[in-house]
This record gives sequence, C-alpha cells and structure tokens, in this order.
Amino acid sequence: MLKKFFWNLLSSFVGTWIALLGFGVLVLIVIIGLVARIGISSSVSSAKVEKHSILRIDLSGTIDERETNADLDYMTLMRGNVERGQSLATLVTALEEAKENKNIDAVYIECGGVSAGFATLDALRKAIVDFKTSGKKVYAYADSYMAGDYFVASCADSVFLNPDGSMALQGIYGAIPYFKNLFDKLGIQFQVAKVGTFKSAVEPYIMSEMSQPARAQLDTLYGNIWNYIKSEIAESRKIKVADIDKLVDTDLITFAPVGLSVKGKLVDKLVYGRTVKEILGRLVGKDPEKLNFITPSVLTGQTDWGSAYSDDNQVAVLYATGDIAETANAGINCFKLVPEIVKLADDDNVKALVLRVNSPGGSVFGSAQIAEALQYFKSKKKTFVVSMGDYAASGGYWISADAERIFADPLTVTGSIGIFGMFPNISGALDKIGVNMQMVATDPQAAFPTFVKPVDERQMASLQSYINRGYDRFIKRVAKGRRMSEAKVRTIAEGRVWDAVTAKEIGLVDELGGMRDAIRWAAKKSGLGENYDVALYPKYEPGFWDFLPDASNASLMEAVASAMNPALDPAYSRHAVEVLTRKPVQARMIPIDLAKCN
Repeated sequence: MLKKFFWNLLSSFVGTWIALLGFGVLVLIVIIGLVARIGISSSVSSAKVEKHSILRIDLSGTIDERETNADLDYMTLMRGNVERGQSLATLVTALEEAKENKNIDAVYIECGGVSAGFATLDALRKAIVDFKTSGKKVYAYADSYMAGDYFVASCADSVFLNPDGSMALQGIYGAIPYFKNLFDKLGIQFQVAKVGTFKSAVEPYIMSEMSQPARAQLDTLYGNIWNYIKSEIAESRKIKVADIDKLVDTDLITFAPVGLSVKGKLVDKLVYGRTVKEILGRLVGKDPEKLNFITPSVLTGQTDWGSAYSDDNQVAVLYATGDIAETANAGINCFKLVPEIVKLADDDNVKALVLRVNSPGGSVFGSAQIAEALQYFKSKKKTFVVSMGDYAASGGYWISADAERIFADPLTVTGSIGIFGMFPNISGALDKIGVNMQMVATDPQAAFPTFVKPVDERQMASLQSYINRGYDRFIKRVAKGRRMSEAKVRTIAEGRVWDAVTAKEIGLVDELGGMRDAIRWAAKKSGLGENYDVALYPKYEPGFWDFLPDASNASLMEAVASAMNPALDPAYSRHAVEVLTRKPVQARMIPIDLAKCN
C-alpha cells in the first residue's frame, strides 16, 4: 500500500512537471507567434506614415501621465489582454507631430469610456484645439458618450453618435462612504489629531456624515469645475451655457430620446459606426476600406521629443505622480525621487527643471525629503518650475510651493494645506472576540502610540502639538515660496482644496497653462530662448512585454494558429487558449461540432 502511495505521488509530480513544461512551451510558441506575426509586420508597416493618413485617438481605458512598463504575465498574454494604457505625454506629442506632418490629413477620436482626471482631459482637449489651427479636420464618434469622452470630443469639427446610443451628460458628483457606524460595530475607534477646518480626509473614519465645511468646499469645487466644462463645451458647439443647463437639468438628456442630442446641437449627426468610415473616406479622398489609421505611439516614434538626455541645453521634466510615501513601488517613493533630483542638480547639461506634479499628497516625511532636494536644485542657480496635473494638493503642494513659477490646468485641484494624524484603537474589537491584550513596558510611554489601547489626554495633547508643529512648518514653506505673509497663507490654508482658477486668484498658482507652457517659461527664464531640448525623467526603460505590440484576442488567436501550424484551423487554436484560461474545476460536456454530425 505504501509503495502504491509513493508511486501515485511520484506520478502526480511527474504529470504536473510535464504539464508545466508543456504550458511553458506553448507560451513560448505564443510569444514567438506574436512577435513574428504581429510585431514584425506592425513595426514594418507603422514605420511608414502614408499620404492621407488619419491619426486615430482611442478614448477608452486609462490615460496616465506618461508611459509605464507593461505589467503582464503569461496568463494575461494567453487571454489576449496585451493592450497597454495610454499616456497624456504620448497623446499630446502625437497631436503636435500630426499638426506638422504633411501625411496626416485628420484626427479621428473614437470614444469608448475614458478614465482620466478632468485636468488630463482638458490638456488633451487643448492639444486637439491646437491641432485644428493647422486647418486639418477633427471628427469624433461614440456608440455612447460619457461625460469625459464628450468633453474632449466636443471640440471636434464634427461630432457623431450611434442612433442607438446615449449622451451621459449629467454634471459632476462625488460619493464618499462614511464608515464610523461600521467601525463602531466592529469596536474600532480612530483617534485623530489634525489642523485645518477643511482637512476632511479623516472624516469618513470618525463621523457618520459629511461636515458642513467639507460639503461647502466640495460644492464650490465641483461647481467651478462644472461651470468651466460647460463653458468650454458651449464655446466649441456654439451654443449657450443655459442651453446645456436645460438639456441636463430639465430634459434629462442622458435618458431622453437620442435625437435630442442633435436638436440640442451637442451632436452633428446620428450615424452607425460603419458609416463613419465612409465619412472619413470622403474627407481624405480614399476608399473607406483602405483608410490608413495611425496610432499616437507611431507618430511619437518619429520624434525625439523628450529624449535629449545628452543635450547640453536641457530642460528636464521630472514626473512626480501618485501618493507620496517612503516605500511605495508605485506612486512617489521619496527615496527614489530624491536621488533623481540631486542627479539633475549636479548635471551641467540640465539648465532647468519642470516638476510635473500629479499627486494628492501622502507622507509628510516623504514630502519634506523631496522639498529639501528641490531646494538643493535651486541652490545650483538653476530654474525650478512646477506643472500641475489633475492634483497637486497637500503633500503635492508641499513639494510645489518653492517653485519660481507654478503652472496649473484650470481643472487642477490644489491647495489642501493642512496636516492630520490618525491612530486606530482596536481594543473594542479585541474585547468582542475575547482577546485580552497584556503589555509589559520599561517606561509608561514605551508603547505610545499603540493600536491596542486608547491614548489618554496627555498623549493626545502631545500628538496635537506634533501635528501643529508640522502645520506651522507647512505654512512657513508656502509663505516663503509664494512670497506671502504667514497670516495670508493661514487664511487660505485650513486644509481647503481649490480649483486652479481660484487658486490663481489667491496666489497659490501663478499661471493657467499646461506642461508645454511651463517648459517654455523655464527655458526662457534660463536664458535658453528657443535653443533647448527636453528630457523626461525618470528615464523610461521598456521591458520585454513593452516590445510586444497591442494585440486583440482575434490577433492573438491568429498568432497562436500560425505558430502551431500555418494550415491549422483557427478554431482549434481558439479552443486551446480557452482551455488554458478556464477555472480548474469545470462541469461541462465534451464539445461536439454539430456540423459534422449531419
């Protein structure tokens, strides 16, 4: 019996090893097939932008600040999900190149539910408007428009919508969950020390509903952002803001008959997707089936903008994107960003720095380390400018405040000059599950603060004093950087967030503009004039997956079939991939091809 058991165990190991080996070989086949069948042909065809080409912008998925490494694994590849996210840097650069490229006749925006901040969308929209100054046309289409898609598409020369689609234009709202009642049931309390009437980030954990100051600032923020968006749409569509208000609030256009979008002049024509090709064909004078659509990455591949790392008149653009922390792999890791700043400060080729900030803040320690490194950069008598993205608030503003010039998009959210500390106490939760935590310490405050017992009044006073000192430090930094009195800063601080238009009025922002505006200002301030080149940091180093082209499931199946056997029926390859991506446990019948039973 024991011998049989070990024999079965050994058989299982061998079977598993063979299966894994077979899977690895199949993955290798897929990779070879993709590179050989898709990658090579794509690189050859995309190297040439033919006459009467059209730049196609796919407004779906996420738009990041800049390129990031593709985070793919074998199973993702097998499923065919090889598509990678887009970047604002690539889209804007492609539009600039398309504006000057004689082989690009038009831009086609295909909307499919974009996920991006309003400032990112506004920057893209401005790049499209700038492209139109070339006299070339921009057409936009969607099966259904979401608010973000339509905000960008509304500046097109012609806006098309599927007759069975919808126009989801409803204004702006935010839903914030408040957890206090839940934590009360769990026996968890959060002890908070904070400064700033409007510093409401801690509210969801210590309150059951939104405070009046928090609601007031969001009412103002959302209202200002929505008013800007409406005014931009109205100007592009040559209608009145009041007309948009009526469509949204009275007619409930999202659920109204789709023809109202045309009647209300938000859309030019209702057409099906296949008809758009015919319209584009007439625009560029080509057969609809022979249109040459060019992706943004193809055009950016034909320009060296952003890669002038050896140029001696260099404006460096350094990205600071995400939450600020000390250990984060994603976001802003101060221990990775600080050496980058120091390296740029010591590089004689770098004459100016534009810090591209897109961050809601985070660690005070991390923010302080980055701010100190930026002061070191300035000590080298080099120009330091900030360009703000969707957010540059709290810690994001801490690292921005000392810039010689701050540029922000009108829809940037900034400010939030305030600090808080939040310390959980789970002693109630431990009581509920019958855990009695016993502690031994050499000193009364040895375990302070601890999450297994509440802080006392003396300890809370100490914590509040600590937070107050951090807030005072923040105020002083802003006052010095913005050349304001501390008293003035305190009146606009208190943890309040501002839209950039208002932030400019109160002195937190210098100019409304994008990253290109910040770069030009930095070059001029450094005495470079028009004689400069741009380098983006940290340097983007593509990994293996990044060399694979975007591939749909259909192209993946085709590559698998070709790699396995050029004459193999594609249906078999589809089945092979489907089997490999199934859940391990199944309840299904054997597949039967009914066509062969006749």
